[in-house]
Amino acid sequence: MSSVSIGNLTRQEIYQQPDTWPETLARVRAANIGQLPAPVLTGAGTSAYAAEAIEPGWPGARAVPSTELFLDFGRYLCGEGLVVSLARSGDSPESLAVVSRIQRAFPRVRHIALTANPDGKLANWPGVETVLLDPRTNDRSLVMTSSFTNLVLAGLALARPGEVAEAAPVLCAAVREALPRLDEEAARWAERAPVRFAALASAALRAAAREACLKVLEMTAGRVVTLAETYLGLRHGPMSFLTEDTLVLCFVSSDPRLRRYELDLARELRAKRLGRLIALGPAPASDFDGVLETPASLLPDWLRTPAEIVFAQLLGWHLSRRCGLDPDNPSPARIISRVVQGVRIYEED
Repeated sequence: MSSVSIGNLTRQEIYQQPDTWPETLARVRAANIGQLPAPVLTGAGTSAYAAEAIEPGWPGARAVPSTELFLDFGRYLCGEGLVVSLARSGDSPESLAVVSRIQRAFPRVRHIALTANPDGKLANWPGVETVLLDPRTNDRSLVMTSSFTNLVLAGLALARPGEVAEAAPVLCAAVREALPRLDEEAARWAERAPVRFAALASAALRAAAREACLKVLEMTAGRVVTLAETYLGLRHGPMSFLTEDTLVLCFVSSDPRLRRYELDLARELRAKRLGRLIALGPAPASDFDGVLETPASLLPDWLRTPAEIVFAQLLGWHLSRRCGLDPDNPSPARIISRVVQGVRIYEED
């Protein structure tokens, strides 16, 4: 394989995102599901972070990873309710166990699945209402990129269809126009390949920070260790993770009330000479080593995850190449796999 083609699959799936979002939103509209009660949102891995990213935009919703929900669903559900399952493949053992166990225990609970794979078990499970996303979002790479952002948008569109439809043109245009610049910046920041990477965010963008760390961790096969934390939480111990060379990605809030706390923390880090700070969002250049802002950065924070995660995806891609890895398959020893394996689901007594 030539060096030019290494990682091309992942790169294509990152770049296609703004072109896939309108189709996914059209599919959610066509499903005509109507107004829904506050659900339990669930998924595994990156899909769990997608559920967490939807939660701030869906009042009353609760995001619970399927890796936890199938073990103790009685904590979150009773006889009725709604479970929205998110999945790329829909074939992970925990995703299926969530549905089957809740169906047996609480048959009146409604199940909706958002998935990119029409042939997955979840998409074809009896009693599940399925919304299939744009088929291009069934990412073939090991890591989830376009599947993540489309799952987030689909979930937000179920919750607040009018507001998401209004924001969609801004999201699509902002990312499409910014992609070359984000790619160039990601390559530049990856040149001094860090040993440590941290991502900071307030509540509505916390899932984006966690997903950013997962992308860097996965695509570098763990050679870059990561930490996701809130701005105010960082002072309570996790700041000890940071060194002068740690790359720190700061998701800066569009809400000025939150942003003042975030900027205070950034200034403290600079005073302590901790980290190379990159801001994603509206931020003064004097407080950071780099600022990346697009028109999408001014949207409410609960709408911003699909746009703001793109830089982290590209950063993970470039760091993977710097580590001599293939971003399409950064785990050649199969320590991790595209569809999780090795999970034994035990029958309940």
